[in-house]
Amino acid sequence: MLTFGKILQAKKRIKHAVTKTPLIESPALSKIFSVKVYLKLECYQPIRVFKLRGAYNKISLLESEHIFAASSGNHGLAVAYSCRQLGKKCTVVVPQNIIQEKLEAIEEMGATVVRYGKYHHEREAEAKRLAQEMNGAFVHPFDDEVVAGQGTIGLEIFEDLPEADCVVVPVGGGGLIAGVATALKTLNPSIKIYGVEPQGAPKLKEALKAGKPVQLSSTSSIADGLISTTIGKIGFEVAQKFVDEVYSVSDQMILDALKILVTKAHVIAELSAATTLALLSQKKVGEKVVLIVSGANISLKLLQQILQG
Repeated sequence: MLTFGKILQAKKRIKHAVTKTPLIESPALSKIFSVKVYLKLECYQPIRVFKLRGAYNKISLLESEHIFAASSGNHGLAVAYSCRQLGKKCTVVVPQNIIQEKLEAIEEMGATVVRYGKYHHEREAEAKRLAQEMNGAFVHPFDDEVVAGQGTIGLEIFEDLPEADCVVVPVGGGGLIAGVATALKTLNPSIKIYGVEPQGAPKLKEALKAGKPVQLSSTSSIADGLISTTIGKIGFEVAQKFVDEVYSVSDQMILDALKILVTKAHVIAELSAATTLALLSQKKVGEKVVLIVSGANISLKLLQQILQG
């Protein structure tokens, strides 16, 4: 069960491994959108993505010396980096068609990579099987201690900008928004928490509508870090309690937002991270708005294509 106390414990546990990332106002974005726009730059983590917080928190609690994960990108990178820092073996099960740059990034951290299947549920089942066979431990991206690690972002936002009106969070499996919302709503019940997901992957919006997590038959978006077909249990439960609204943005809005981030704010981000800025082109959500820039693991080739497109 996720609690505010677990988030406070996570903060102490990860402080020597994780960067307290900047929270800065972007004058350029504030001018464009006529509100104060603040960027929480998780792209400044050592592996350029917020997921390090949760992975390190969880793995530091495990006695096992061999850690397993299933991922097509950032979670696997975070687990591999955490294991490297903690002196543990790491195996990451990735899709057979993984992007080469993501594969190389995970391998650079010293992890063993196993290519298996196309879909996440196949990779997860294989990773769990290997963990059991080799007497290791499987790290799920939405475990409560992982989510508690992500919640430390909320603590930092409150420390640096307690007067923020709202925080906008990208939604994949729900771990990030669950952690951030739990931290911030505990510290400031009046703050608004907004989730953003691609129009082609509305798993949280559909879950809240149905009153329970639902399994989407398929999802699609250029923001490939946010295309989970279902919301995690913790993410759903916290969203019911603490998330004020969930919005959807189109792929074109995400592309436009990324261009603005790079050319106006001079911040490199991945497409999933640009969803928060994309919301501002659709709706005014507050006067002092914090956007979580969740990561920057985008290939230079793709970024160049987007900027030239």
